Amino acid sequence: MKYYSTNGKAPVADLQKAVVKGLAEDRGLYMPDHINKLPKAFFADMPKMRFQDIAFNVAASFFGDDIDLDGLQDLVYDTLRFDCPVVKVKENIYALELFHGPTLAFKDVGARFMARMLQYFLRSGSVCCRDTATGKTVNVLVATSGDTGSAVANGFLGVEGIHVYVLYPKGKVSPIQECQFTTLGQNITAIEVDGVFDDCQALVKNAFMDEELNRHMMLTSANSINVARFLPQAFYYFNAVARLASQSLNSDIVVCVPSGNFGNICSALFGHEMGLPVKRFIAANNANDVFYNYLQTGQYEPKPSKQTLANAMDVGDPSNFARIINLYSENGKLSSEETHQRITSLISGATYSDDQIRETMRQCYAETGYILDPHGACGYRALEEQLQPGEVGVFCETAHPAKFKEKVDEILGIDVEIPERLQAFMKGTKQSVPMSKDFADFKAYLLSC
Repeated sequence: MKYYSTNGKAPVADLQKAVVKGLAEDRGLYMPDHINKLPKAFFADMPKMRFQDIAFNVAASFFGDDIDLDGLQDLVYDTLRFDCPVVKVKENIYALELFHGPTLAFKDVGARFMARMLQYFLRSGSVCCRDTATGKTVNVLVATSGDTGSAVANGFLGVEGIHVYVLYPKGKVSPIQECQFTTLGQNITAIEVDGVFDDCQALVKNAFMDEELNRHMMLTSANSINVARFLPQAFYYFNAVARLASQSLNSDIVVCVPSGNFGNICSALFGHEMGLPVKRFIAANNANDVFYNYLQTGQYEPKPSKQTLANAMDVGDPSNFARIINLYSENGKLSSEETHQRITSLISGATYSDDQIRETMRQCYAETGYILDPHGACGYRALEEQLQPGEVGVFCETAHPAKFKEKVDEILGIDVEIPERLQAFMKGTKQSVPMSKDFADFKAYLLSC
């Protein structure tokens, strides 16, 4: 498989380069040059298959040309040591619970998968360039609005030859999210940026484009801009369809994804291109409504992000929008009007204020007893409002509600139990590096490392 840049001005890359570099030389995102269709026999067998077996078949279609199948199987099975159940919340509405991994958030799969893939290339000897200044082979930069940082930090923790720098906006992630990546030490460095998520993301992207930095150290990203981070999240949607099909609920499926940087829904759309039998998708936004406005108008107008209850979705310029446009424009072959029409025929949108999120959480808990976190609340409400008769809806519950305990307890008037895994993080001591949002300061810091 070859990978090209969404900006169309960088050399074509193989998988190793796409993963190790993260971002193309022209600042574009890597896209596979084709998407393989999975055979009908696979979909017929899928309801009887385990999550790991389903994921291996999907991964083989994505990556089988570049990684030997035995190695890929080991990689997938090591990544997926947990299940992602589909839970009935009310009639025709199901929660796809993506929070049963190590950090209780949906990004655990992509982060661990990418860490193991980098490790695979390191062990194979195909990545052999060492950073003479630090002695580290690969330096991973990741910007987080909440869950990405904890998932990546824990996915890469202790992986030899890799150092991770987690950039997060000061005061804008939940206390539990923060302690999941600031208390680890070892090969994880947390950088507390005086700004918003978009400032963190800009620092990461600028670092990739800086020639002096790239001569000094080998850089890659573990955000969803990296193909090894976002593509494995497609596993979730194949598994969800399989679990519904095992209950004879395999027609007119609607999938709703709470969306921030759009890596998660982008992986679902790639799955759809592979043949995943989903009728349509809903992208649920909080007050950061850039994609929702694009669906209404056909104009993409990034804006500064707003701080909301659903902080992991506080993104004003979602990176993976470029991939969605590239996918449905057939790499620029279609006009913007034709591309918009293709996208809106498959994807609808929704946007909710903090008050609406609170209202939805209370209503769902009162009617069903199901505890939504603020992000899942956006997905649940969008399904309730947009599901048509005869359709079956699945929304992503992307993180355990205990990760947002203060908010959930206050809104619902309950005391959410904190799982033991989260309690362990909370006992650690915070270790972070304060940083301005000025790239010159960030660059100077990295050059000094």
